[in-house]
Amino acid sequence: MRSTGWRRALAPAAGLCLILTTTAQPATAAPALADAGSWTATWGSAMQRPTKGTADTGPNWSLSGFDDHTVRQVIRVTAAAPELRVRLSNRYGTKPLRLSGATVGRSAGGAAVWPGSSRPLRFGGRTRTEIPPGGQAVSDPVALPTSPLERLAVTLRLPGATGPATFHRFTTATSYRASGDRLSDLGGATFTESTAAWYYLTGVEVAAAAPAVVAFGDSLIDGVGSGQGAETRFTDQLAERLVAAGSPASVVNAGIAGGRLLNDSSCFGDNALARLGRDVLDRPGVKAVVVHLGANDLAYPRLDDACARPNPKVGVERLIAGHQRLIAAARARGIRTVGVTVIPLRGALFPFWTKEIEAARVALNRWIRTSGAYDVVLDADRAMSDPAAPDRPRPGYVFMDGLHPDDAGAHAIAAALDLRRLL
Repeated sequence: MRSTGWRRALAPAAGLCLILTTTAQPATAAPALADAGSWTATWGSAMQRPTKGTADTGPNWSLSGFDDHTVRQVIRVTAAAPELRVRLSNRYGTKPLRLSGATVGRSAGGAAVWPGSSRPLRFGGRTRTEIPPGGQAVSDPVALPTSPLERLAVTLRLPGATGPATFHRFTTATSYRASGDRLSDLGGATFTESTAAWYYLTGVEVAAAAPAVVAFGDSLIDGVGSGQGAETRFTDQLAERLVAAGSPASVVNAGIAGGRLLNDSSCFGDNALARLGRDVLDRPGVKAVVVHLGANDLAYPRLDDACARPNPKVGVERLIAGHQRLIAAARARGIRTVGVTVIPLRGALFPFWTKEIEAARVALNRWIRTSGAYDVVLDADRAMSDPAAPDRPRPGYVFMDGLHPDDAGAHAIAAALDLRRLL
């Protein structure tokens, strides 16, 4: 689902410490995951092409990139383990990404890092790295014991001009920037600039043979409507349910606000089928994928917006075929599939609803519920809908844009998933 123009008013709305390899030996790809059984994705973000900020997402640094900067990014991991490693991406870069160092440590709030917790990361034992355009790199393991739901700060030192930056446009977190080399600055006072986006950071993995659940889809997954910095997205609340139940499983958010199942967007990222491999299937330890897709495919043909193009009309048959392709690819990797029904669209403060779109949404939801194609169904439609008007969201569960779940709505969706059938 798309942007709504309300972020500056309230919560966000929209449509997500290293030392590295030498420049003499660039990282051209991630290491083969022969050891995937001993590593589990515990945090993640879906990377996007550089694009300008909006009133919804606020300004970002993706188009200008970085030049002699240090960038500190705060994330929340969802599984416990004694060691971790960090995954970086230069997928949409136009030149090699050079890092002269980086660190990971425990967040002390804002841009601060807890004293004594900062650890260097290395790639191949070296203190510098160069990631070519389109490439990625995975750090060596580092001994930093983590607890479930703990916040970490990952800091990247970018000594030269990077060019446009691979990033994730919408987040409910805050990233910080300082000029010069501030890698060892634990207090964070020099990190005077901030945005609500993530840069280059696409995954954190822990040394644990535990299952990972990846949530994959659009703005409902990405967390639009959730409170800034509150960790109240659907995926956050699902992770908290798993922790409370004593499960070792982690939850990774691979949503892109505005994303679609079948068509790309310059603003909202590659289509879901194109990015399924890198954002879901190739992450280590993944045992289940939770899928919410289709709302933007149905509604975008009505939008006169450059970010929505190309926006051809998409019928239910094509959407079902797309879901079937996704399910087949996941099952081929032994990954359990959870289909999420499309939430009510009527009442949104932008033109997402017509009788024809509603009929298509109802038909797609009927297929998700009754076809048996998905292993499990999470009925977000019923969790969110107003009992007195089922084609509209329940007033207490919807953000001020009239569409996206607020914190209570995200809680209701997370509560509707039967954890006994998830893994």
